[in-house]
Amino acid sequence: MKFTPSILLQVICFLILAGSTTNAQKIAVQEAEPSSFASRLEWTVATIEDENYTLWGSAPILGEDGKIHVFVARWPEKNVDPAWRKSSEIAHYVADSPEGTYTFSDVAVKGTGIEGDWDRFAPHNPEIRKFGDTYVLLYIANSDYMQPPHPKNQGTGMLVSKSPYGPWKKVGENGLILSPELFPDSWVAQSQNGMVNPTMLKVGDKYHIYFKARVNNHSEFGLAISDQLEGPYQVYGEPITNNKTSIEDASSFSMDGKHYLITTDNHGENTGIQGGGILWESTDGIHFSLDQSSLAYDLIPAYFKEYNPEQVRKIYGPDPKFERPKVLMMNGKPAYLFAPSGWNLEGKDRTVCHILKIRE
Repeated sequence: MKFTPSILLQVICFLILAGSTTNAQKIAVQEAEPSSFASRLEWTVATIEDENYTLWGSAPILGEDGKIHVFVARWPEKNVDPAWRKSSEIAHYVADSPEGTYTFSDVAVKGTGIEGDWDRFAPHNPEIRKFGDTYVLLYIANSDYMQPPHPKNQGTGMLVSKSPYGPWKKVGENGLILSPELFPDSWVAQSQNGMVNPTMLKVGDKYHIYFKARVNNHSEFGLAISDQLEGPYQVYGEPITNNKTSIEDASSFSMDGKHYLITTDNHGENTGIQGGGILWESTDGIHFSLDQSSLAYDLIPAYFKEYNPEQVRKIYGPDPKFERPKVLMMNGKPAYLFAPSGWNLEGKDRTVCHILKIRE
């Protein structure tokens, strides 16, 4: 489904009518085509939650053991910011099936705590992949969380293992594979938030790592390419998305000869839904254009029919939206969408990861 003028007009009319409501009630509703990705999402009661931790980005994969392995950014503080850049670690949760129940297994990676290390603090933004017999765990981290939010000192690292249970080994000298200082002659050299939000595909015989960079106060996605899994990677010459306003938090998958990114639409100027998601489509895994995109997901109340604005607890963010979407692939197709939210729908004081089924 493309963003047609008629659909955007419906959204604009709704927002005008809702102009006097609170932010929680400003929920744009699109009449999505039955076959669209957004319309195929089905709410489940399944969640990943931990009463002792705030949970955020959750990257799932089907293991060779038939279990679902999810790598989750978490921290003990009840706030989201600044805890995400100070205390985050990446924990491993396991279930027998996509809808759980999930149990904690182990911590895959923590910050080193060593002054001077690029990943001294807060491994975050996990992405999990498997190429051949090798599991790949991507993550971001920073060397100084006291810098402004979303600091330039953030980079992306890579860990590899033969098992989702580890042990995990940093590639190269220290695991760092994407950081602006590694590419001084590229467009990312001036990125204001480093190179973050990684997701990964193998396109032909090339390894593609997609990342967010922010240049001139505009967040777009870029691409780093390598012939070898562990690099070195080279940054493609320009951003690969043509978004109007900021996007982030990519997930990726390939199907039927095409390649897809799912990103957030932070301000709603790409989809018409503030806090919705964009499904980007590409034939070459390099060029992703808005005119070949569609709605990936709506706000939470579009799926959770028992949504009660009086019951929710607003822990982080202005809207009842999904954050950091990640797709679980099964049998070569998208099967489930994993996404946390800054609002707890039951009024509890911890964020959880929601799990939505993707109908065929």
